[in-house]
Amino acid sequence: MCGPENNKENTVNSRNMIRMAALSVACLLGTAAVWAQGTTVAGSASGTKAAVINVRQAIVSTAEGKLASAELQSQFAPRQNELENLNKQVNDLRQQLAANQTTWSDEQKAKAQTQGQRLAAQLDRKNNELNEDVQAAQGEVVDRIGRKMMDVLDRYSRENGYVVVLDTSAQNSPILYASANIDVTQEIIKLYDQAYPIKAGGTTPATKPAANTPKPVASTPKPAPATKP
Repeated sequence: MCGPENNKENTVNSRNMIRMAALSVACLLGTAAVWAQGTTVAGSASGTKAAVINVRQAIVSTAEGKLASAELQSQFAPRQNELENLNKQVNDLRQQLAANQTTWSDEQKAKAQTQGQRLAAQLDRKNNELNEDVQAAQGEVVDRIGRKMMDVLDRYSRENGYVVVLDTSAQNSPILYASANIDVTQEIIKLYDQAYPIKAGGTTPATKPAANTPKPVASTPKPAPATKP
């Protein structure tokens, strides 16, 4: 069966994945890169007014983003608990087997090993299924908030005469330096919350599709499967 380090790592990885369920960094970065490449902000063609925004920070800092994070944690908590219980069973069997190497019969040891392998395989399968479901939920959240945020950013940029807005959280961002004076992240968060306030009872606002807004693409890499014992 797998050693304690492998089992512990499997549980920790799964727990961290749940805690970041709403908006995973990889998912956001992939989306931000697409937006940075595909979103054009209109302004004076001959102007030089530019701004920067941290799309990742903006999404997770909106009231809707915070609510989505809490909702996803609640949604996937029971399955996370199931994974932790399975991991504990695997560890308990490993410890029992190690403690009874000289007292158990070959038949008893073989039975414990077989049971441990079965539980580890079940843990591996459920962990992979949970990862896939969380990633899908994350992508939906990023897509929903991102579409509306790009509409807010587009209107803000037009009204303030910006010819370009660059995303500092995008992968392979060419930005080496940007003054805090041209960072519009907090302003966009504020405008987003005003445009899409959380309804009474903590429900998310309805989506209002923006015309000619490019659809963000979430690209979260699939986590490595748990190691079998």
